Amino acid sequence: MIQENLTISGAVREGAKRLKQCGIENADYDSYALLSEINGMDRTYYLMNGSKLLTRVEQERFFDYIERRSSHEPLQHILGRAFFYGHEFKVSPDVLIPRPDTEVLVEQVLKVCTDGMTVVDMCTGSGCILISLKLRNPQIVIEGADISEEALKVAEKNAKKLGVSGKWIQTDMFENITGTFDMITSNPPYIPTKVIEELEAEVRLHDPYEALDGKEDGLYFYRILAEKVPEYLTDGGWLVMEIGYDQSADVEKLLKETGFEQVSTQKDLAGLDRVVGGVYNRHSK
Repeated sequence: MIQENLTISGAVREGAKRLKQCGIENADYDSYALLSEINGMDRTYYLMNGSKLLTRVEQERFFDYIERRSSHEPLQHILGRAFFYGHEFKVSPDVLIPRPDTEVLVEQVLKVCTDGMTVVDMCTGSGCILISLKLRNPQIVIEGADISEEALKVAEKNAKKLGVSGKWIQTDMFENITGTFDMITSNPPYIPTKVIEELEAEVRLHDPYEALDGKEDGLYFYRILAEKVPEYLTDGGWLVMEIGYDQSADVEKLLKETGFEQVSTQKDLAGLDRVVGGVYNRHSK
């Protein structure tokens, strides 16, 4: 609905009002972000020029965005990008939206990642984990693996955009993976199938289902990783994985039963279990 004499600040207020009516958290910020995507404004411009009128085309685009966000389409999908570990990544409905919780995994890997290490990221999605590692340590060699061809296209675009070189492999877990690596990382699907329907709409309706579904108990892919990873690790190599908040004991048990050592869990900023890792030493088996 086109309004006469609608100003920039008036549009942001109206957009936020509509979003709040639809139960959108951070409605004020989302409304501002959607309008700034259209007219390129920053905060200073917004504060100095809030009384300027929107054109008809700007209004149409803005309220189309507001309508999409009102239906709980993620802001990142509308904008086509998300921030992770200090960098902007392209995103699409073909990949999980990078989340701050996953930065804990990057931090843990960087503590043990040294120059020249070879790293493969299983279920790489947007490539945000692997690319963030490479940006912090350009001397590592990276490979990203995912079953989704479309996800790998997104990862390749992100690598190119951020000036990172790597190899991207379409594979159902380890079927096309060759060689051994010093580090294997993964943020695999870990939501139990029956729980997916209980997730918030932004996730349940818009994240790719195959990137969420950890099968009956959520541990399906951790079992594969625990079983297969030792074949692909160098002696003393690391496996580091993101987990659900209530999966630490089960995943640690899987790794220990497989022969991993130094198995431990790290918490995220909310104090929830988030990352499990361990070392595999062949000589001690």
